[in-house]
Amino acid sequence: MSVLPVDEATLIARLRARDDEAFAILVRAYAGRLLRVARRFLNREEDARDAVQDAFVAAFRSIGNFKAGSTLGTWLHRIVVNSALMRLRTMRRHPEEEIEDLLPRFLADGHQVQPSVDWAPSAEEMVERAETRELVRKSIDQLPETHRTVLILRDIEEMSTDEVAEALGITANAVKVRLHRARQALRTVLDREMREDGR
Repeated sequence: MSVLPVDEATLIARLRARDDEAFAILVRAYAGRLLRVARRFLNREEDARDAVQDAFVAAFRSIGNFKAGSTLGTWLHRIVVNSALMRLRTMRRHPEEEIEDLLPRFLADGHQVQPSVDWAPSAEEMVERAETRELVRKSIDQLPETHRTVLILRDIEEMSTDEVAEALGITANAVKVRLHRARQALRTVLDREMREDGR
């Protein structure tokens, strides 16, 4: 969490008064954190930086709508997530699969139709961690946007369920359901990738 050089209430008041120095303080305090968030959604550095810039412009314009019930950090997080998602929609990077197609299938006795692949890493695989990270990133990218977003915010950004709910404007229960389904779907995608790689 970024530490502000002034208390948050004072900074908000100054932002509402259109104080340029207050805006500079806001950018210095949160730019790094927001860029890290944008990079989780956007693969190109330029796109991530543009999303953060758009988010700050949107925040400056809508500071009058900021509600005291949340923190500036959470509010900015929501704005940068929305900014990144808007860029993804515009770019239409790849067709998304339906979440139902990615969930595991079960037999009547409760066993999976196609058992999961054993992922126990060999010594050689441990050396290939960069490839594994790229495989996971590619697999996450295949999830539908609504589920991918929750997975990134919850499991990668390590936000709490309530924080994700607030950032996305959905209920905590919806976050839990989407996260559970996203994790199942990610496992299915990774299993498929492992089989194709002959692992």
